[in-house]
Amino acid sequence: MTTIHDPAVRGFASDNYSGVHPEVLAAIAAANDGHQVAYGEDVYTRRLQEVFVGHLGEGVEAFPVFNGTGANVVGLQSMLPRWGAVVTASTAHINVDEGGAPERVAGIKLLTVPTDDGKLTPELIDREAWGWGDEHRAQPLVVSITQTTELGTLYTPDEIRAIADHIHPLGMRLHLDGARIANAAAALDVPLRAFTRDAGVDVLSFGGTKNGAMIGEAVVVLDPAASEGLPFLRKLNMQLSSKMRFVSAQLIALLDGDLWLQNARHSNAMAQRLRAGVEAGIADGSITGVSFTQPTQANGVFAVLPEGVADRLRERFRFYDWDEKRREVRWMCSFDTTEHDVDAFVAAVAELT
Repeated sequence: MTTIHDPAVRGFASDNYSGVHPEVLAAIAAANDGHQVAYGEDVYTRRLQEVFVGHLGEGVEAFPVFNGTGANVVGLQSMLPRWGAVVTASTAHINVDEGGAPERVAGIKLLTVPTDDGKLTPELIDREAWGWGDEHRAQPLVVSITQTTELGTLYTPDEIRAIADHIHPLGMRLHLDGARIANAAAALDVPLRAFTRDAGVDVLSFGGTKNGAMIGEAVVVLDPAASEGLPFLRKLNMQLSSKMRFVSAQLIALLDGDLWLQNARHSNAMAQRLRAGVEAGIADGSITGVSFTQPTQANGVFAVLPEGVADRLRERFRFYDWDEKRREVRWMCSFDTTEHDVDAFVAAVAELT
């Protein structure tokens, strides 16, 4: 195969733009020889169960899937009856960026709550956590939070525990969308278990693609009582991989060691470098008219640019508008973002402002 893209082109649009980590590629190659039983009865998927138990404790079960939307749809569907609803932030990926899949594929009603920082609190949840027993209202039975949030902010373990302790007595369960869960663990500097299972999360969507995998996510059931029929729902929702060993091998490469944390720490550090570079430019006057809208707690930077600057800057580095009306943009760093990439980007911001 001849390379037909320019590997020198860099961007800050999404951590999905990055390639596959070399160790993950090597793990796929290592799993490739010979035959293994299909549909998850392979030694790699069995080993992945042991890896997740090592991180999260006995009694958890992981179900590899293709992508994050699939993980969320399958996981949430397993947590709810047909009349169930999910309380979530209005900015949540399941509400904004999954093409209506939770509603159209899973048949789930989303009850959304506005939040300035992407985070839910018990008080915000209470705006939609009501109406149990009312046959005219979809029953709020699950809360879904995102870690890190779509706005790049972090829940602390105590904040997640406060949500779990508030909703569990109400008969509700807690789902965590962990598309960037590695970035959260790196930023919090605590074990994965501390802000998931030990904090009261019942079902977890564990993300690998944004952290160096090619195709690899998993639904991880932390409390078996919170999920029903997941093996059947995974197949029904077209998320059952026949050659599952290659999905599992990628997650093993990340998690059976600290590669997942190394990648996340690096992407977080590059985001901090980007923000610090822009802040230094603002301080010395070489950058003007730029401000930040959210704290930079993981690998995303949210900023407002002067009129017309975003489009000119995108001629060199691709990134996305977040709120076009107020000229807010999102800059994402990846496991393969370099210091040179960041410094060149900051220099371009200075030149254009």
